[in-house]
Amino acid sequence: MTTRRLLLLSAAGLAAAACSGAADGQEPAIPSAANEARYANDPFRRLTAEQWRARLSPAAFDVLRQEGTERAGTSALNAEHRRGVFHCAGCDLPLFDSRWKFDSGTGWPSFFRANRETIATKVDNRSLFGARTEYHCARCLGHQGHVFPDGPRPTGLRYCNNGVALRFVPA
Repeated sequence: MTTRRLLLLSAAGLAAAACSGAADGQEPAIPSAANEARYANDPFRRLTAEQWRARLSPAAFDVLRQEGTERAGTSALNAEHRRGVFHCAGCDLPLFDSRWKFDSGTGWPSFFRANRETIATKVDNRSLFGARTEYHCARCLGHQGHVFPDGPRPTGLRYCNNGVALRFVPA
């Protein structure tokens, strides 16, 4: 692991660890200060669980609102190779350009770059393998996936995303 990759992941983890816990005892997702100012009063932040259930499929609700994980290899977006943009399935915020997608061999849609203006991070301590960096949509705080330091160049990062948390918009 390069020093640059380690610093990037450590900085995200330290920022997340510095925040107070959410009502359910988990660390909240942390948008950057600019993103928090941009989305703090967004109507998506005020939706109740029942309103989210009405908007989302059961699988999308489990991932986006309860931080679940879809089964590997089940997303139709694994085979999506057209030009376009991947949006948050919860609030339609653009998260990834299709040019950043690559086949990671993991069974989940993967990207080597994310739109920094639309991603929030936090430390996920629930893994058997130690703490990981989890990322969310900065607008609705819907869980998307985890970022790992084993991606391709130029970033060396792998944003491993749940397909049900995304909606593809062709160019």
